[in-house]
Amino acid sequence: MEYFIIIIFLIMVVLILKYLFSYNKKQIEEIAKNEELDRIAKKYPDNIDMCKEYLNMLNNETVTVEEDKMANSSLYIAISNKIVIANVKESFTRIQTIAHECLHSIQDRKILLFNFIYSNLYMIYFIVIAILKLCNILPYEMTFLAILIIAGFVYYFVRSYLENDAMIKARFLAKEYMENKKISSQEEIDKIVCHFDKLNNIGIKAVNFALLTTVIIKIIIFCGICLIR
Repeated sequence: MEYFIIIIFLIMVVLILKYLFSYNKKQIEEIAKNEELDRIAKKYPDNIDMCKEYLNMLNNETVTVEEDKMANSSLYIAISNKIVIANVKESFTRIQTIAHECLHSIQDRKILLFNFIYSNLYMIYFIVIAILKLCNILPYEMTFLAILIIAGFVYYFVRSYLENDAMIKARFLAKEYMENKKISSQEEIDKIVCHFDKLNNIGIKAVNFALLTTVIIKIIIFCGICLIR
């Protein structure tokens, strides 16, 4: 019975958070689609060169840079100190997206490595206790549930700190980069930055909601298994 109550409570929490954050994916896609700004962004160097220029601005040129046209999203891999750039060449958003990943590369390495290792251990822990419970060989369910909840919120706070820091600073780094390059007029730069602000206003809420939801979903799944087993 207690697991049923926890599940209902968490579902209500997700619904309340969705209402409070009040965003939708369609809004983000509409802001990110702008042919005029895409044409302006095409004047800038290709993704890899742009990334290297950002890293030079940040005095961090030890990072390996790769482009993966099959990838859906760009990312910085802390363990190998590598940035992988997705297929974002046609969009003006690439100017800020690449800045975002470069900013990850200069964040506190201890936190980055902790996030990488901890995220994997957290996922393994969830899978193991779920399998053990499915096999009816998990003692002290509530203890393991409490650990899962605590572990989940540690994951959320560390990951959200890293993402929020990079998202907030990327806008300013991108603007500085465009002004230094002197490829676009100040009016064009201001237009692009204005759209970055609109994207970030929704994007920061979306990322934090998604991170918190992934934590809550794991708890709901485990409670659901406990309920049926």
